[in-house]
Amino acid sequence: MFSIPTFRDPSLLERALTHRSYLNEHPELASDDNERLEFLGDAVLDFVTGAWLYNRFPELQEGRLTSLRAALVKTETLAEFALKIGLNEHLRLGKGEMESGGRGRVTMLADAFEAILGALYLDQGLSAVQTYLEELLPKETERILAGERDRDAKSALQEWSQAESGITPKYRTITEHGPDHAKTFTVEVRIGEKTMGRGEGLSKQAAAQAAASDALKRLNAGV
Repeated sequence: MFSIPTFRDPSLLERALTHRSYLNEHPELASDDNERLEFLGDAVLDFVTGAWLYNRFPELQEGRLTSLRAALVKTETLAEFALKIGLNEHLRLGKGEMESGGRGRVTMLADAFEAILGALYLDQGLSAVQTYLEELLPKETERILAGERDRDAKSALQEWSQAESGITPKYRTITEHGPDHAKTFTVEVRIGEKTMGRGEGLSKQAAAQAAASDALKRLNAGV
């Protein structure tokens, strides 16, 4: 049974579970929201997942390792992890966020999971994050490989780009608009100096996938 990790410093866990909407409604609290921990957790997650895949699959080339990591750290997967450990039940949200379905919102769950990882890193170090994630990664990786769920538009574009030019596509968020609970992102993908495609989505990851899909359509059409 997976669960939220145990913390030596409970205040770090409290911060990881605190959305800014909660502090907006409780200005008397001398606390921080989880956005900085989310930033840290995102970086730690990428590193730990990449290192685990590198050691677990010595036969895979860089392109497939990259696509597997992307599938493991995408918003939807992280939200599944958050639900698996019951994170949704413990989030501290403002009343408005709760009433609008915040506890079940995919992006909020994914952000909170990253914040938990950032807090765990500060509390107990990198090895604790590695141990924790290694309980979650194997089964999810099996699912991804069995259904080839990593063979998405970004993966296909990366394989084409590396085969044709040896360059990895780069994604950049151009705009984001809308309320915090329902933002729309626009992302462009570039290969070298050339813009290959653009896409929109309700998360940066979804927008990046749309941009990659747009690029593949243009390539197939000879644009």
